[in-house]
This record gives sequence, structure tokens and C-alpha cells, in this order.
Amino acid sequence: MPSFVESPVRTEIPGPVSKASSKRLDAIFDARAVHFVVDYDKSHDNYIVDVDGNKYLDVYAQIASIPVGYNNDTLIEAAKSPEMISALVNRPAIGNFPSDQWVDILRNGLMKVAPKGLSYIFTAQSGSEANELAYKAAFMLYSRRKRGNADWNEEEINSCLENSKPGSPELAIMSFKNSFHGRGFGSLSTTRSKAVHKLDIPSFNWPQAPFPALKYPLEEHVEENAAEEKRCLEEVERIMTTWHCPVAGLIVEPIQSEGGDNHASPAFFQGLRDITKKHGSVLIADEVQTGFGATGSFWGHDHWNLTSPPDMVTFSKKAQTAGYFFGNEMLIPDKAYRQFNTWIGDPARVIMCKAVIQEILDKKLVEQTARVGTHLYAELARLAAKYPDHIQNLRGKDQGTFIAFDTKDPAGLVRSMRHIGVNIGTCGKNTVRLRPMLIFQEEHIPILINAFDKVIGAL
Repeated sequence: MPSFVESPVRTEIPGPVSKASSKRLDAIFDARAVHFVVDYDKSHDNYIVDVDGNKYLDVYAQIASIPVGYNNDTLIEAAKSPEMISALVNRPAIGNFPSDQWVDILRNGLMKVAPKGLSYIFTAQSGSEANELAYKAAFMLYSRRKRGNADWNEEEINSCLENSKPGSPELAIMSFKNSFHGRGFGSLSTTRSKAVHKLDIPSFNWPQAPFPALKYPLEEHVEENAAEEKRCLEEVERIMTTWHCPVAGLIVEPIQSEGGDNHASPAFFQGLRDITKKHGSVLIADEVQTGFGATGSFWGHDHWNLTSPPDMVTFSKKAQTAGYFFGNEMLIPDKAYRQFNTWIGDPARVIMCKAVIQEILDKKLVEQTARVGTHLYAELARLAAKYPDHIQNLRGKDQGTFIAFDTKDPAGLVRSMRHIGVNIGTCGKNTVRLRPMLIFQEEHIPILINAFDKVIGAL
């Protein structure tokens, strides 16, 4: 069984070189959140190396955003390609001046993995922006339907420039308790996970619904969890029909990630789809963290078994780019320039995404993640039985490597794991989350489990 025969960690964490580098950076850029400074040239595959020479098995992966490993050969070749060089040195304003290759870049990349039923795409630069743009699309669709596809009148045109009705209507996006959807003004208004994200920043008066608080193990609390999901669905519909303004859209994560890795059953999400269709709200699946294979399916919402797809699916992180997919042509604004900005994403990142997708498909990495996740969960379940006071509410079964558990001191556990060569992360109030890359294999499981065993056993 693989283990750390020779310690991959040579110094304290962060080490002296990392501390000195952070100090230099802090003179011009806020470095207070830096864990350690990385030597990306020496990092490879599943391992991240810091500037002090410490090597870590990385199961946090740049906050769940590295898909196929550090210094992946396929991605390096894509970076050297003529189309990449052209995209980098001639960055286009895509909405006005796209290259002739742009449609092929999309068709041979992102559109190859488009969620079922969603045949259109709008590209962006971050997960926050993707959600902001999806909200705008939802609002424009709602207002367009309300006007019966008619053009704007003079009152609407003039009042919108004053930020007042009727041109700037009161509409809302519903989100859930403990959700995270980004840090722009609209996306932050739907983020409900941590106060530090929101303090001192004005927010829209938009509704928050309860997200199911499931009890674990799931098989021992079937009736209680079903009742909890039923309660939450009833609240969603009650809030949607009584809010002070129309709820144009509802956004939900397949697994609430930053908020604590909170799960719900397919039946809950099917209920959301039914409610949104009944009341004319669009359903937005925020796949920024769950998308691109981490749950053992390419998209987290694949697990929902919906009879009709979400109206929009937003993505970023492992995609190495961002945007949203949609299926209804009416979500394309009725006039040009309404959903628009200078860049509308970045062709260079979309080209890199194309290479990521090809690597995932060629090496069957989604299938691998599902298989490896089953083994990893089983090993963690055995460890939870050994340390029931320190590994609680283990969750993520049959969700690939998207696994988490609660513990008394998650930050302390993360620090201790780094000191023996494993980089992991936290979420919520008391949760440790695992976010391995798609290239995480069975051979890495004993390394991770042995590290947990060593750290928790010493508590």
C-alpha cells in the first residue's frame, strides 16, 4: 500500500521561501489568503509543489478548478497551437469581430458536451459572470413575455435610465439557504453561504428558500429526509407565489459546494423543475463546481433524471472558461447588444477548454471518476467507522469523487494534512471537502486515506 516513506514535506507550511514571496506580493496585492506560493513548473499531474520544495497530493485542485492535472501534455500542446497563439495576440471582441474559426472552436469543444436539450451557448469569463448573465437572460425573457413580444414604449425607455419602473422592473431570482453563486452584485444577492462574502455590500431584495438538511446515513433516515424535502418544496412554491415581485428565475446547485457540500435527492430537483414550469420561472442549474465530470457524470444535474432539462446551465472552474448553455431560443434577447460586452469570454480559454474536453473524452475520465469515487467513498466509510467522532455525515456516495464529511476542526485538519503532504479544503461551517482532479486514480486512494488515518489518529 503506497504511503509516505520519505516525507514530501521539507519545511513548515508555509515555508520560509513561501513566506518571503508572499511578503513581496503583499506590498502591491492583498496576499492575506495565500496558503503557500506554488512552483507551477515543478507541479505535475495530481501533485502541487511549493517554492520551498514541498510536494502535496492535491485533492483541492485550485478550488475545484484543475481538471486533468498540472502541466498536462495535451493542454501544453494546445497552448502551443497556431489557433491559441492567434487568440492570445489578437484577442477579439467576439460579439462584433469573431474569427472564422470561432464557430468551429465552439462546435468541436463546448458544444460536444452541451447538456441534453440545450443547443445554444453564451460564453463568459468567470462563474460569477456566467450566473449574472443567466439572470439577465431570465429577466429579459420574463419582461418580453409580459409585453407579448411588443417593443418598449417611451415611458419604459426613459424610466430605465433613472433606474425606475416600468423600464427597470421589480423582478427577482430565488436562491437557497447556504448557496453560493458568485460575488457580482446579482450573483452575490443569491449567495447565502458566508456573511464575509456579503457584508457592507448592497443586495437586491430577492427571496431565499430553505435547502433540505438531510440526515445521514441516508438509508437510515429515508422517511425523515423525504418529509424534509417535501417541506422545502412547499416553501419554494409558497415564496414564489407570495413574494413582493415576480420571481423570474430560480438558481440551484446540484450539490451546494461552498455552503457545506449539501445534497438533495433527484425527487427534490424534479419538484423544482415542476414548480418553475408551473409558475413560469426559469430553472438555472449552477454547475460551476459540479460540472465537467467531478460527480461521475459530465453534469451534476444528470443525476436528477429530469423529463425536461433546466432552462440554463452555467459552468466554469474545470471548464477553464465560463458561460451558460440554454435551449429556448426566446432566451436570446429580441435585439442585439442586450446581452453583450467587449470580450464575451476569451477564445484562448475556450480553446483550452476544447483540449480539456478532448482529454476527458479520450481517456474516459468521467467514467474513471465514477469508478474511483466508489472505491474512495468505501475507504472513507471504513475510516468513519474507526473515527466516528471525527468523520461525521459522510456524503457523496455515487457522486464520483465529490465527497465530504463534517469534523470538529476542519481548518486544523486541513493544516495538519498539508504538513504531511496532502492539500485539501473546507466548506460550510464544519466540513472538509474533497475535490480531486479527474485524473485521480485508485493508486492515490491509499495515500489520502493513510494521511487521514495518521492525522485523525493523533487527535
